[in-house]
Amino acid sequence: MASRGLVRPICRVAIVELYVFIASTMPAGRISGVRYDEKGDPMRTITAAFQGERGAHSEEAVERLFGQAEVLPCRSLREVFDAVVSVRADVGVVPVENSQAGSINETWDLLLEYPLHICGEVEMPIVQCLQALPGQSLGDIKTVYSHPQALAQSQGFLRDLEAEMVAVYDTAGSAKMIRERGLMGAAAVASRRAAAIYGLDILAERINDNPDNRTRFFAIAPQPVERGDFNRTVLVIATQDRPGALYWCLGALAYRGINLVKLESRPSRNKPWDYIFYLIFDGHVTDPESAEALEELRTKTAFLRVLGSYPCTQTAGG
Repeated sequence: MASRGLVRPICRVAIVELYVFIASTMPAGRISGVRYDEKGDPMRTITAAFQGERGAHSEEAVERLFGQAEVLPCRSLREVFDAVVSVRADVGVVPVENSQAGSINETWDLLLEYPLHICGEVEMPIVQCLQALPGQSLGDIKTVYSHPQALAQSQGFLRDLEAEMVAVYDTAGSAKMIRERGLMGAAAVASRRAAAIYGLDILAERINDNPDNRTRFFAIAPQPVERGDFNRTVLVIATQDRPGALYWCLGALAYRGINLVKLESRPSRNKPWDYIFYLIFDGHVTDPESAEALEELRTKTAFLRVLGSYPCTQTAGG
């Protein structure tokens, strides 16, 4: 676990006190990594949990969102959610969608399962590098380790390498494993950051098949955050069992000129072939149009839950 350093003494319950992620003092889409008390005095740096080892792309997302923050690496996405709920971490950062591979379904399922709030998002380019212990060349590499998605996203380059592909749980974890085990003839597909942390040489950079490979990350916290200049809202609904149910639900947004950024269905897990829908739209729940739309949606859905309403950059991918 990451060390929190010197922290002003506060009771455990106070961890879920008023979150002063003061959006007005930060650039749009950026949340301060320093927590403040009711008087506005800095208390300590927050702790942010993420899935993977140090050097993972998720750690870069933490830095983009929170700047100065202690980090808590977790082995799985569920561990990130557990860390925030148990107050071992103040916030979590989780990947939710990749421009090539699509939605990360486990993240969406966990967002519905846990009583947390989405408090921010960031979209990041994903640049994969082939890296190995110093002194090796491409011709020496017989085995390549990485997360299955990273291997799939770089299969064009790796196919020409004619090496064995071995899937592991994390990109940065593969770099760490090569360093700790001193694996010669082996390489990892991971970030430039991971190579620097674990002392590996980069044999090839930007090996992605698609040069515009991007991932969207959500920040999650126990409490909602204040609105910003530009905002985004995420909700999940279950439609009523009648013809045109989804059409009428979407009409509540379209009629008010609310921009729908994403719509995706997922099995509800209540019964076979029953589905729920995740929606992302531009606007905040306190906007008059959004509030009216949500009120109408509540009359037209069997279930509705707002997963988060938060500031984000107007140029965020949609």
